[in-house]
This record gives sequence, structure tokens and C-alpha cells, in this order.
Amino acid sequence: MYNIKKFLKKFLWLLEPKSPEAYLKRGGAYAEKGDYDKAISDYTEAIRLEIRLDPDSTLECYAYLYRGNAYINKKDYDRAISDYTEVIRLEPSAVAYCTRGKVYLLGKEDYDRAIFDFSEAIRLKPKSAEAYCSRGYAYFIKGDYDKAISDYTQIIRLKPKYAWAYYMRADAYAEKEDYDKAISDYTQVIRLESENTEAYCNRGEAYYAKEDYDKAISDFSEAIRLEPNYAKAYHNRGAAYYKKGDYDRAISDYTQAIILRGDAYAEKGDYDKAISDYTEAIRLNPESTEAYCNMGNAYAEKGDYDRAISDYTEAIRLNPNYVDAYLARGGAYKKKGDYDKAISDYTLFIRLEPKYALAYCSRGTAYFIKGDYDKAISDYTEVIRLESNYAPYYLRGLAYAGKEDYDKAISDYAKAIRLKPNFAMAYYRRGSAYAEKGNYGKALANYESVLRIDPDNPHAQDAIENLKKTEQKQ
Repeated sequence: MYNIKKFLKKFLWLLEPKSPEAYLKRGGAYAEKGDYDKAISDYTEAIRLEIRLDPDSTLECYAYLYRGNAYINKKDYDRAISDYTEVIRLEPSAVAYCTRGKVYLLGKEDYDRAIFDFSEAIRLKPKSAEAYCSRGYAYFIKGDYDKAISDYTQIIRLKPKYAWAYYMRADAYAEKEDYDKAISDYTQVIRLESENTEAYCNRGEAYYAKEDYDKAISDFSEAIRLEPNYAKAYHNRGAAYYKKGDYDRAISDYTQAIILRGDAYAEKGDYDKAISDYTEAIRLNPESTEAYCNMGNAYAEKGDYDRAISDYTEAIRLNPNYVDAYLARGGAYKKKGDYDKAISDYTLFIRLEPKYALAYCSRGTAYFIKGDYDKAISDYTEVIRLESNYAPYYLRGLAYAGKEDYDKAISDYAKAIRLKPNFAMAYYRRGSAYAEKGNYGKALANYESVLRIDPDNPHAQDAIENLKKTEQKQ
């Protein structure tokens, strides 16, 4: 990737009143940076200059095309269409029609105009797989599945190994309830792309529609194997098990599908909907440790630590080896200020997962808050042994400072700074440790380093003032 700043500098000297090429190139550089307003401004100037200097030049055509692309990135579809229309007026081509057609299709959802443009592209370039592909999709969206199938078939003639064309044609066959042809095309997709989870899932749906539940289950299972969090596949497999009368497996799959939807709500920050889904999952399967634990996480995110602890406790009751619940419950206890119970849970987790650094770090922090610096140091040391990074050195430095072992604290802060050179708080703490040792020169140097990184840091400013006062008294 070239350096955009250097590129811009290189062309500054070209920006003479009669240099549309320079504006075009600088516009491209701005577009690469994502500064579409400046790109549009330069393309506009290139168009103005080129029309005045050489009305027959192809550069004007490119300027309209690139400016249209910039408008697309700004989601200004009407202006993009206007620019692509100008490109077509200046130099009609399959690319220009196809580009404008995609704006009508995806930006404006004007499928008829999109189809017209793709048809014009095909007229100008009869072997344009891109135009057939786009027109086929427009027909599919309009519900004209026969025409969609015809276009996808043409793409397959042009590009026999184009998996997406088989996939879309299969979808069109499925919409027409021609499940045998759909299955045939999904099978071809799987031959070309053996890990295409959607092809397995959709082929499973076609088998389900044909009431071939065993083959449907097989396909849904393969989709789940490839993508373990594929909620749709769990739901569909649950439906197939239900049709076979295997209600226990149906319930298990329906539960998993609902849990996954709850996880998605939680990821979006909609914890109430997540809790609703986890509650439904528990109703379907009262022994789902995952549902209880995830619901506990949602309550914890809402700040309701008592309910979170209750759910984690139930998950542990159902499965005493469910490690995630111990770690999460420990975190909830720590949030409530019940550090002994937090330490107890982190310890139980560590017994089950002795190489998980975060558990040692969390327990170390609980010990630190309790003032048990030796145990905190022991845990942070284990974290460093498992995965060396700046954070445990800094935390261990705090624990050494708590013990008033400032030399070791300074050593650890230095290691944290080596691993993260702009770590302002490590400089601040090291400065405080030097100040405690009476080394005011080094303390001042560290506080000044904090201000170089964070000029408005109030702690460093206050520390420097206090140092000056201390030195004046001596």
C-alpha cells in the first residue's frame, strides 16, 4: 500500500490552472483515504477544466465515473446516477450501464430501471457474466424466477465453475418449489465450495420440503459442524427431528437456536430481548447450563448482579464442571465487593482450567483490593508466566508498591513501559515510586513523560506541583 500523504505531495506541484490530470489523480488519492468530499471537489474541477480545454477528451468520462463512485460511497445515489448517465452519454459501454444498473438495483431498489441497464450492458457485451448475474438477481427480487433462472443458466454457460450462479439458480428453483432441480444445483455448489454452510442449509430445506427428513438432518448437521453458531441450521434440524417424532432432539435444537438468537441480541446490547430468549430456552430445556450462564451474563451487563449470581449458581448446580459460570460468578461477586467469594470462584475455575491467565489476573486483582499483596503478586507472576504482556507487569508493580517495595515496583513499571511505550499510567506510577524513594529528579522526569503522552493529565500536573512544593520545603 503506497503512502497517500507522499502521493498527494507529489502531485501538488502539478496543480496548475490547466492540469485536469492532476486534479483527477489527487481526487483518486483522496478517495483512497476515504475523504470523498475532497475527492468529489477535485473530480469536479477536473471535469470543468477538461470541458474547457478539450471537450473530446476521454479524461472527462473517467472524472464523471470516479465522481459517481465517490457519490456511491456517500450513499448519494441520485448524484451517482446522474454522473453515470453522463458517462453513458459520452461513451456508452457495458461497464457504464452495469455500474448505473447496480445503483438502481441496490441503492434505489428500482428493479425495472436496473433490468433495463443490465440488458443494455448485455446488448453491448453479450458475454458479460456480471450483467447476467446482476439482471438475474433483479429478476429474482421481483419474483420473476423463470427469467432469473434463464440468466443464471447463461452465466453458468459462460463460467461453468461459478458457484454463486448455481446457488442463486437453486434458490430460484426452490421458490418455484422445483426441489429436485434446487437440490441438484446446491449439490453443485457444495462440489465447488465444500464448506459453503448456506448451501448445505438450503439443500437441507429442499430435502425437508420433499419430506426426506434424514437427508435434511444430515445437511443441517453438516452446516452446524462447519459453523457451530448457525442458529438457522439448529432451528431447521429441530423441525426435522420433530417431524420424525424425535422430540428430545427437537427440543435440544430449538433451545440452541433460541440461545444463539439471545446471544445476538446481547451482542447488540439489547439485554432485555436476550434475557427473554434465554428464558424461553430454559422453558424448553430446564437443564440448559448455557442458557442460565448466558442469561447471567445479560443480567450482569444490566448491573443486576444478584440475578446474575443466581443464574450462574444454577448453571453450576446443573453442571459442576461448567467453568465459564465460575469465572462469570466470580466477576459478579467482585462487582458487588464480595472479594472472598470472588476469590473462591476464581480458585474453583483455576482448578478446572489451570492455564487460563485471565482467571489468575482476576483473582490477583481481588487479592490486591483486599490488601493481600503477596498473593496478588503470586497470581500476577503466574499471568506473566502464561502470557507476557504489559498489563500484569503494571499490576504486579502496583502490588509491590502496596508492600512499599519500590525498587521492584519500578522494575515492573519499566517492563510494562518497554512493552507499551505510551503507557502513561505506568510512567505516573513509576514517578510516584521514585518520589517515595526521595529521587525527585527521576520522579519529575516520569511525570513529564506522562504529560508528553497525555498533556492534560491532571494527576501528573498535580504531582509536579506537589514535587515543587516538597523541594521548596527542603
